[in-house]
Amino acid sequence: MKSEELRQKSHLQFITHYTERYTYLDSAQMALEGGCRWIQLRMKECPLDEIEKTAIKIKEMCLAHNAVFIIDDHVELAKSIGADGVHLGQNDMPVAEARDILGQECIIGGTANTFEQIAALAQAGADYIGCGPYRYTSTKKNLSPILGLNGYREIVAKMQKRMIQLPIVAIGGITKDDIPPLMQTGLTGIALSGSILRAENPTEEMKIIINQPIKLQIKMIVVPVKEGENIEKALKKFKRKFEKTGIVRELRGRKTFEKPSVKKRAQLQKAIYVQHLQIKED
Repeated sequence: MKSEELRQKSHLQFITHYTERYTYLDSAQMALEGGCRWIQLRMKECPLDEIEKTAIKIKEMCLAHNAVFIIDDHVELAKSIGADGVHLGQNDMPVAEARDILGQECIIGGTANTFEQIAALAQAGADYIGCGPYRYTSTKKNLSPILGLNGYREIVAKMQKRMIQLPIVAIGGITKDDIPPLMQTGLTGIALSGSILRAENPTEEMKIIINQPIKLQIKMIVVPVKEGENIEKALKKFKRKFEKTGIVRELRGRKTFEKPSVKKRAQLQKAIYVQHLQIKED
């Protein structure tokens, strides 16, 4: 899954978290039932065998919901259980090394706090960036400097100037009310964790958020119409401007997302079918 598909699917990510009320499995299940289609399993300071058991169960849950499943840090584990990808922090395995292990089809994300780190991850071959923190969060230790809205605006502007087109997802202490101003900075999406689990009903909270992002990104489209100008010509101008926003493309992508493994299998089946036809003709 690359470029446009990845951009469409990564608009809302959920990072698992353990609380007094919910286990890692609970948190993933509620996010999936709420409509989230990107789960990142993050189990810091847990034994590897415990992470593996949890990862296998969450992978099955993600398959049932046609969701992307990403494992935090553990490259070899992601490969052994067939996860969709891995997310690497600044102190984890380098992206290039992980790519050699996982191959080109696997999703590899990286954490960044500065534009320089983003540029380095892009150069190394990362597929998306988790950028933050937006604000202080209790779900993560050793926080990097807080970015805030201005920090994201500056980073997005620098990415555009350098023509770095990787999906960039805001992370760190984000709540439902933060989404509108964050999406106005030009970010691709957001990652949520604690704010969902603190809600009275996490599943319903996710459903509410899922239905918000598209609306929040729509900006007013103005089409100047000259006196006496044909209305059909003005409508064509509006259509061109609207198409450039990418809103329709994103909506379709959310409804018809196809995981890379499914797409690859379909391509293989088609190739086998074509080969059979050619053999028959011969």
